[in-house]
Amino acid sequence: MSNGFWMDDGQQQQGGWNTQTNQQDMGWGQFDYSQPQQPQQPAGNDYYQQNQQQYQQPQNNYYGGQMFMPNTGTGVLPNPAADGEDYENEPPLLEELGINFSHIKEKTIAVLNPTGSATVEVIADQDLAGPLVFCLLFGAALLLHGKLSFGFIYGVGGLGCVGIYALMNLMATDEKNISFTCTASVLGYCLLPMALLSIVTAVLSFKGIVGYLISSLAVLWCSSASSKLFVIALSMDHQRLLVAYPCVLLYSVFALLAIF
Repeated sequence: MSNGFWMDDGQQQQGGWNTQTNQQDMGWGQFDYSQPQQPQQPAGNDYYQQNQQQYQQPQNNYYGGQMFMPNTGTGVLPNPAADGEDYENEPPLLEELGINFSHIKEKTIAVLNPTGSATVEVIADQDLAGPLVFCLLFGAALLLHGKLSFGFIYGVGGLGCVGIYALMNLMATDEKNISFTCTASVLGYCLLPMALLSIVTAVLSFKGIVGYLISSLAVLWCSSASSKLFVIALSMDHQRLLVAYPCVLLYSVFALLAIF
């Protein structure tokens, strides 16, 4: 078969291939018999097709399970302890909040045991967790009587703490004194016998001679325990009766709330 072009008059016009344009040169025109070229895709599409699987799969940027730490620009990872805090040797949270269960236990036993004692370190611990619990227990016991007296408890207790704090510092020597928080802690712990009295009066009526005697014993119990702790903390061994007198007045008010 010859490469040519048939004209209408029956003559065949010969032509040749142009190697530069990949086209056949004809006498009457140029015709391209080559396969049409596919349009080339941009380089970005080729890169996307080659790496399509990589785009579809999520990459793990955690470097062996560890959290990624950004570079500070100096080529050195930031130091977690650069702020000066020693996080590894931090004390427990309860200790930071000032809650020491061993001190709470020792103070409670010293209050419940009339002949018991406590160390100066334990008494000087400014713990208010135990007093808060005993105040709430006393108020909850009064709720069993149908009396909502939380305001009276906190009001009388606050005024009593202020008065006894001022009195203890006036009676103490120059070398030793007591803080207001420590005073509130001692008076709050010694409220435990009065809370127990309020629970008993919710069941039994103490509006009589026997009830008054039991209430007086509870007042003496609270006053004896609080004066004992104050004397140990301030080293006032010969002034216990003077310390116990204002405590008797304070706890008598709580006894009246429990009885009536």
